Amino acid sequence: MQTRQMGNTKNEVSLLGFGCMRLPTLPDGAIDEETALAMVRYAIDSGVNYLDTAYTYHGGKSEEFVGKVIQNGYGEKVHIATKMPVWLLESPRDCERLFNEQLKRLGVERVDYYLLHALGRDSWHKAVQCEALEFLENAHSKGLIGNVGFSFHDDLAVFRDIVDAYPWDVCQIQFNYMDECYQAGLAGLKYAASKGLGVIIMEPLRGGRLVNNLPPELEELFADAPIQRTPAEWAFRWVANHPEVSLILSGMSRLEEVEENVRTMVRATPNSLTKKELDLIRKAKEIYAQRVKVLCTNCKYCLPCPQDVAIPRIFELYNEAHIYNSFDGGRWQYGQLLKRGQDAGRCVACGQCETLCPQNIAIIESLEVAHGAFRPEA
Repeated sequence: MQTRQMGNTKNEVSLLGFGCMRLPTLPDGAIDEETALAMVRYAIDSGVNYLDTAYTYHGGKSEEFVGKVIQNGYGEKVHIATKMPVWLLESPRDCERLFNEQLKRLGVERVDYYLLHALGRDSWHKAVQCEALEFLENAHSKGLIGNVGFSFHDDLAVFRDIVDAYPWDVCQIQFNYMDECYQAGLAGLKYAASKGLGVIIMEPLRGGRLVNNLPPELEELFADAPIQRTPAEWAFRWVANHPEVSLILSGMSRLEEVEENVRTMVRATPNSLTKKELDLIRKAKEIYAQRVKVLCTNCKYCLPCPQDVAIPRIFELYNEAHIYNSFDGGRWQYGQLLKRGQDAGRCVACGQCETLCPQNIAIIESLEVAHGAFRPEA
């Protein structure tokens, strides 16, 4: 297994990290512990030395499962990472309470990596108000936390502000060949690495969208490639090609996925892709881009909508559903907009948004189409 240094820390970590968010489950939704235990320990025996979990994964059972994985000497072979659920903080006392609960679940006295979970503009402010940084500093000084960091979901400007606000050891960002300019993106990757942070990559396959239900044109592109690789290998190799990447997380739910990813990470060295191989990935991106239905640039000039319709978000969900040939995930997320009263069904066709749109999008008509595609009875 290839290893890389985790930023300015002295830790050598396996390029592949095991993400414990998508473990195999039983029909009732519980973790299939027998299967999952065999998978994770196979990964560790194959050189994987980083396990990533969080307070809420698998309904709060993922940390307990990781605690079972690291028994019988396996804890000495791996770095354990978990995350503070910032959205559950109400006061500074909650930081210690939640952390102690996580230590108990894991069955450990310290955590190697502890991250503030899913920071964005609002949650970052909440973390500061609830004195999460002071808690991290104190716990680190006591040896309860080895390295401190954060995972991130917001735009690049917010990311840079958070990076600059504290002497972090690591950050965790979404990055794949379709998200080069999304959220922190490539610019954020390079910025964090320049500051000495270890950069952990999540969603390298975009939640499986880069390997499942591929458009026929993309299947043909990969089939005709001079080097035969699975869609997963192409995606992993593109991420690993960036020398600023310290570790790539994969949420594996089948042993076959673990075996393939272990094989891939042996060869996925920095700057190892040729120009022809990078051109193939560029063509794959173009194929996906051609499937965009609404040419929304997320400029937000259409907001605020008088009816509180989340116009750019709806178009983002609708485009992604077409791009990746799957409406299931988008339908669930659209359901969250329905619950908040921000769905396209709230549109009264006032036309205010269309007068402000610099792309001259037929917003009213497009909202109606998206609503028809996502509503529960569709």
